Amino acid sequence: MAIKVGMVSLGCPKNQVDAEILLNLIKQDGFELTTDSGLADVVIINTCGFIESAKQESIENILEFCELKKEGRIKCIVVTGCLAERYKDEIAKEIPEADVVLGLGSNTQICEAIKTALGGEKVIQFGAKANLPLSGERIISNLPFFAYLKIAEGCDNCCTYCAIPSIRGRYRSRPKQEILEEAKSLVQNGVKELILVAQDTTKYGIDLYDELYLPKLLDELCEIDGLIWIRILYCYPDGITDELLDVMSRQSKIAKYIDIPLQHVDAGVLQAMNREGDRKSLADLMNKIRNKVDGIVLRTTFIAGFPGETEEQFEELSQFAKDIKFDRLGCFAYSQEEGTPAALMDGQIDEETKQRRAEFIMEQQMFIMNEYNEKKIGSVIKVVVEGYDRYAKVYFGRSEADAPDIDGKIFFSCSRPLSIGEFLDIQIDNVLDYDLFGKAL
Repeated sequence: MAIKVGMVSLGCPKNQVDAEILLNLIKQDGFELTTDSGLADVVIINTCGFIESAKQESIENILEFCELKKEGRIKCIVVTGCLAERYKDEIAKEIPEADVVLGLGSNTQICEAIKTALGGEKVIQFGAKANLPLSGERIISNLPFFAYLKIAEGCDNCCTYCAIPSIRGRYRSRPKQEILEEAKSLVQNGVKELILVAQDTTKYGIDLYDELYLPKLLDELCEIDGLIWIRILYCYPDGITDELLDVMSRQSKIAKYIDIPLQHVDAGVLQAMNREGDRKSLADLMNKIRNKVDGIVLRTTFIAGFPGETEEQFEELSQFAKDIKFDRLGCFAYSQEEGTPAALMDGQIDEETKQRRAEFIMEQQMFIMNEYNEKKIGSVIKVVVEGYDRYAKVYFGRSEADAPDIDGKIFFSCSRPLSIGEFLDIQIDNVLDYDLFGKAL
């Protein structure tokens, strides 16, 4: 009887891509995959280790499966991902129930590690970060009509609050041809929306082609027949060039949506974060994007309560968000991460103040979002079907303006049965918080 393997993958879409490559390796080796990890013989927890809340979620998941192992319901626990890479010694020592602890550079050895552990021998293995495979066959773990396409790995920006460079290593782009071949394969298998991800998508190609190559890559991706949307996440503001905006404006397949994590706008705070710009330069950039790409949806994230942030600097951030009126915005309280320069800075701010500031901006954004959504009433929006809510008896889906698992939903009625992944026009007639309501035409 085949050994059943289940996986819980946490964190960002980039981590999800790693998980999907792992799932394929496991299946190809003869293991049986199960979506119910509680009924598996082997459970893999693909962890996130980016900020404190993500670490806690990862640890809670590991401990939950440790309890199932004690009860004899699970034979083997495997810990992979960013938390494993970042806290290799601590996990092996503090969680002895973990049979396998694999660093990112040892992902390709997962099948051998599982077999060794099932034989009664503990495996703790950490290969070089550069050994993490950037490509490979995948088992798509989300709805089948969209897929994340990782175009690069690692990061060289070295923002002072961020542990990613120490976890994932230096920035390294995937060769263009490799990306295009994967994209074509995904589309041939039913994918209609590709979502480009990297720690910094706008830096794509600088290491391989000595230029910011994302615009050229986008042009070639747009030539793939059957592809409807291409969405770009994680754009560093310094890499948003006129060439990139021109491609986004010209190519109808590129979603008029751009995700730019600005983090802050005060020059002093940005300098302390090891990021460039100030309020004026960033406002100018936001205005330029809107002027060059008609109907563009601007998404950003901010960090509130960075060490040394004064009330005046926070108010500048708040006013900036109010002035720009971002279409999508998330604000997070600063997380003091050991091993980062910011963790050792003077002026650490208490948790209550950090949370208060983050919540203030999110409450402010709620009013902006309500205003944004109210303007959509009466309009017709193309929506991709994601599912059916049998309690409310309505379908739901996303528009070009919404990224999966990040933004809002559109709920709608339809007189005929619909399939997941189907695209259709919805007339909007109501709003509630971040979501829109309407009916299919």
